[in-house]
Amino acid sequence: MRRRILTIGATVLLAGAGVLFTQGQVLAADASYRSLRSTSNPDWMATVPSGTSLAAMSIPGTHETLSIRGGTWTQTQENHGDSGATLAAQLDAGIRVIDVRARINDGNTFTIHHGATYQNANFDDVLNVLSSFLGAHPAETVVLRFKHECTAQTGSCTDASGQLAFPDIFDRYRDARPGLFWAPSVNRSAAAATPTLGAVRGRVVLALLHGPFGGRYNQYGLSQFTPEWGDGSSTYVQDEYNVPNVGAIATKRDQVRRHLDRTSAGDPAKMYVNFTSGASVFATPEAVAGGALGVQGVNPFLLTYLNEGPEVHTPVVRAGMVLMDFPGGGLISELISLNPRS
Repeated sequence: MRRRILTIGATVLLAGAGVLFTQGQVLAADASYRSLRSTSNPDWMATVPSGTSLAAMSIPGTHETLSIRGGTWTQTQENHGDSGATLAAQLDAGIRVIDVRARINDGNTFTIHHGATYQNANFDDVLNVLSSFLGAHPAETVVLRFKHECTAQTGSCTDASGQLAFPDIFDRYRDARPGLFWAPSVNRSAAAATPTLGAVRGRVVLALLHGPFGGRYNQYGLSQFTPEWGDGSSTYVQDEYNVPNVGAIATKRDQVRRHLDRTSAGDPAKMYVNFTSGASVFATPEAVAGGALGVQGVNPFLLTYLNEGPEVHTPVVRAGMVLMDFPGGGLISELISLNPRS
């Protein structure tokens, strides 16, 4: 089942590795991994020309943005505090694409979950942080991928009964925050064209409202992602999330690299999405991101690849939206540096 990482005790025998990997073991931080606070880029979009399409930009993001609870097999981000404090730290570092997953709770409200695990945050916390940040930094925008998390299957959550449908609850939140969202992206009847940065400064852009099994709710979001962003990969989205063991991290690195090359050389009018994340029972999110057992993680590989010159490979000139687990400050800043400047 998609992204359901089973917590099976304090230690797990890694398939094919022949060694024990202990829950709670943390890999050393570096510029690419677990060093979010080492950089601060709260106003980096201010120097990007307003006429630049979001599709032409390189935008650092986080996968399962608020997943800081539940143990090693569930946590995907550094814990900088509950109730949206982790999101605030990410935004200050320069993260501008967020991936938020919600359960329908009593009172027609959303609580933030990763599978069955409540992440000590509610959707109001997310919107409060976004409103505060964009109010203080009006030249910025934040792209939101919002997903209905609960499938009621093993390892997932179950929605509270007797509540409104997910899109109807979302509309209530939208209407309670006039001006926070870029209006064309939160219209259930008509998907929006990809905007320029100038059109969305100071606003949240909804990329997609995803159902629990990957389907799209109505026409919310951007028209390019109909039907281009479902469960897993498609033409413009790389989301090979199943990394069956530590040895398979090398395959995930290659998937990220290939999609990065496609993005850099591809149609500048199209938005590309590249998930660097991955996991399974035998490869935790932190192992995939930071490396384990002598296998290089995706994050340090990506930072090296972005820094390599033409004597090694064709340089990356556009990265698209890159959604990462445990990103380091150096990796975030390197992605930002690819953007045009006025």
